[in-house]
Amino acid sequence: MTDDIFSKVVSLKSILVSYATGGGGDEIEYKNLRRDLIVLPRIANLLPRFVNSCRDLSEFWSFIQPKFAHYAERREFLRNEFDPLLSMLEAESRTPSDAPITATVQSVNSAYIQETWRKALERRATDPEGAITASRTLLESACKHILDAAGTTYDDSADLPNLYSQTAKQLNLSPSQHTELLFRQILGSCQSVVEGLGALRNRHSDAHGKGVTGTKPAPRHAELAVNLSGTVATFLLQTWEARKK
Repeated sequence: MTDDIFSKVVSLKSILVSYATGGGGDEIEYKNLRRDLIVLPRIANLLPRFVNSCRDLSEFWSFIQPKFAHYAERREFLRNEFDPLLSMLEAESRTPSDAPITATVQSVNSAYIQETWRKALERRATDPEGAITASRTLLESACKHILDAAGTTYDDSADLPNLYSQTAKQLNLSPSQHTELLFRQILGSCQSVVEGLGALRNRHSDAHGKGVTGTKPAPRHAELAVNLSGTVATFLLQTWEARKK
């Protein structure tokens, strides 16, 4: 799915670059590509704004022609406008786990969880700090969703490690609930991952202010956080569904 969308975005960009630099363009193909992409919320949000407003190539020409006098300027402008979306899609193609995690998240009756996961995916390449924040929020929301569904009370201001511990006990996933050494090690590692994600968010996300020496996370840090939180959230949600059945 991601590869198909990536190809459509590249084709759309190529048509616009050609049309903006005197090469002409296929009007029907432009309309078809635009129609297919603007109906996908996570794609439409990163498409250049003029794509949403320019319904045909003549409208695009009215936008681009007075904006830049030279072809090189138009090429650079279009490259910069499409780079955030193409970077996101390239990142998704490197992380095949996105699809099964997305499927699990979409099966949950929570628009907030679905929206949080979408934000985490979209921000990995272009806004690492925001992606790390969304990763933490995803896990917090998954824990609260399960505890609410189970009718278990919790402190709404509790930090992520505490929420996870309470959820793990609810799902019989706490290391202390098992005697088998292997299970205890695996479940203990899950707890450590959650604690690490909480610490990463506190140190490198956009949720707190930074001093002069504050460091910014790179996209690879965000990708790690998103992948880990998505995997743990999926494990929790699938375990909850299995226990209900």
